[in-house]
Amino acid sequence: MSPEEIQAQLADYQPDLNADQQELLARFQLLLLRWNKTHNLTAITDPSEMVTHHLIDSISINPYLTAESIADIGSGGGLPAIPLAILNPQRQFTLIEAVEKKVNFLRQAAIELGLNNTVAVHCRVEEYQPESDFGQISSRAFASISDFIEGSRHLLAPDGQWLAMKGRLPEAELAALADNFKYTVRPLTVPGLEASRHLITINNG
Repeated sequence: MSPEEIQAQLADYQPDLNADQQELLARFQLLLLRWNKTHNLTAITDPSEMVTHHLIDSISINPYLTAESIADIGSGGGLPAIPLAILNPQRQFTLIEAVEKKVNFLRQAAIELGLNNTVAVHCRVEEYQPESDFGQISSRAFASISDFIEGSRHLLAPDGQWLAMKGRLPEAELAALADNFKYTVRPLTVPGLEASRHLITINNG
């Protein structure tokens, strides 16, 4: 699949993307495909599926970004953080990943794409001690909501918010949340993807 074909598919599904964003997203996908051959970054290897299941899915939460500084936990292959960083050069993204080979990919992707607003950190989230806290913390299929909160609570600003990307509505995970956490469930519409998607936003209790 050529960069032009990826850009055309992106334009079909997300017509509000500008040409520069389409180009960077396409270049990122090609990097992900190339590195995936040796680094096992994603189970999805079909280029067309990667557009919908990874790129479009990642940017589906873009309307809910409000913070200037955002941490992404368990970034893996850079999803959703790198697509979101491409769309939001004014925001700073810190990608926290415990597997070194994945961090190497994240850093190389940032260099090749010219993303000066991303920093990849090789660390377990529980051990990370940043200089300042984050307004929002995101995760995509990282862990249960309770574990996500417990592991990253020391990183979130007092008035901050967790963004948990989920497939089907995680009713059991929500039921396990402590009563002092207020959350909002938002069904996500991902063009080209028929599977159920939800964003759970949780306010710092």
